[in-house]
Amino acid sequence: MALSRRDAMKFTGLAAVTAAVSGYAKGTEAPQSAAKGILLSPAPVPAAKGARVVIVGAGPSGLTIAKYIKKGNPKVDVVLMDKRSVFMSGFISNLVATGVLPLEFITHDFLEGARNGSYTFLQATVHDIDRTSKTVYTNEGTLKYDVLVLAPGIDYDYSKWTKGDLELETALKTKFPGAFIAGSETLSLKSKIDNLENGSVFVQTVPGGNYRCLPGPYERSCLIADYMKRNKIKGKVVILDENPNITIKADGFHSAFEKLYGDYITYMPSTTITSIDPHKQKIVTELGEEIDFTDASLYSRVRGNKLLEIAGVAKDSVFNKGEANIDPFTYQVIGDLNVFCTGDVRPMGFSKSANTANTEGKIVAANIVKYLGGEELSRKTWKSPLTVCYSGVSGDPLRAISVHAEYSYDETKKSFGFANAGTMEKWDGADGLAGGKGLIEWGNGLYRDFFN
Repeated sequence: MALSRRDAMKFTGLAAVTAAVSGYAKGTEAPQSAAKGILLSPAPVPAAKGARVVIVGAGPSGLTIAKYIKKGNPKVDVVLMDKRSVFMSGFISNLVATGVLPLEFITHDFLEGARNGSYTFLQATVHDIDRTSKTVYTNEGTLKYDVLVLAPGIDYDYSKWTKGDLELETALKTKFPGAFIAGSETLSLKSKIDNLENGSVFVQTVPGGNYRCLPGPYERSCLIADYMKRNKIKGKVVILDENPNITIKADGFHSAFEKLYGDYITYMPSTTITSIDPHKQKIVTELGEEIDFTDASLYSRVRGNKLLEIAGVAKDSVFNKGEANIDPFTYQVIGDLNVFCTGDVRPMGFSKSANTANTEGKIVAANIVKYLGGEELSRKTWKSPLTVCYSGVSGDPLRAISVHAEYSYDETKKSFGFANAGTMEKWDGADGLAGGKGLIEWGNGLYRDFFN
């Protein structure tokens, strides 16, 4: 019996998928992408003329690595991909959310970085990674790599609050996002602050563990209180901190809470939340305290992006699920030297912050150039990243405090810790005003390094 045109098309489509699946070596399981019908044709990028490095995640880490691999060896083909079409930074975003700076300050063009850095930017979402065939599967097609860099950032971990209740988790994400993943959450936070009025109680939570941007929740609390003060809004900012004390720049923030915002900020350390009702807008703590709120930024604990699990390079830890299973001195995945994991997904206790990722990215880029040149990486090639971070404590006038630190490895504890650390925590007088100017230049310096 002759096949109809429709039957022929069905057969052709089935044959294509079957061929794609059967093309894998015997004993090697084909990626789930093939079975799911994800696009198996090559992604729309030029053919590699040399070794290709594919970088997944165009945050501070990925942007830096893409630029500095090309600086280190212009012959290396670099493809940087991200699911977003526009870069919006988490750093500086508290100043934007509270109206001190315009949205344009933190919003930048990925293509500008690609043009100036001589690499390829691909807007795409990764669905699967087959490390055997060195193939990344995206909604735009497949990409082959010689070296893969995973820098996908964080996901939130709501499990401590929700115990697996997805309706509750969705309500918390939608109504009271943590606003530490830049983009829609940043705009949502700005809208919340713009709509504060007399009697408002705004709750800011601070998670335990090594969360993204240690000073961020305290800075945000100061700037929201400053917004209330500037606009003569009689309200409260309640900080529910899972930690026993402010985690960094404690003297500076405590001083600002007391001297600038004594009528606005209530700080509650060692506070464990046992339940959150997003509809009645009520939080209950371990001690039975009930906090009614009108709005909130509910910052949960964090974990590495789930892409690590898709790629099969994740490990579990007590505090942060989904950390990358890498050699902490080379950033290479244990058992797969062709895959590097950087930025917020690394298991080392370095600050999850933009400046840290930026300085770390330069180190990783140099290591990748060495690796592609045939050099074996080892502990001897390790260098410390640098953490420099400014935090605003008021918006008008703009005043800021800061910290700078390197890291060293403790052989006894088998872990990394701060080294050569120093802070500037005097926000009043000339120091604070100089810190405010430093904050702006610090941010602009990062943007220049990413995109120029």
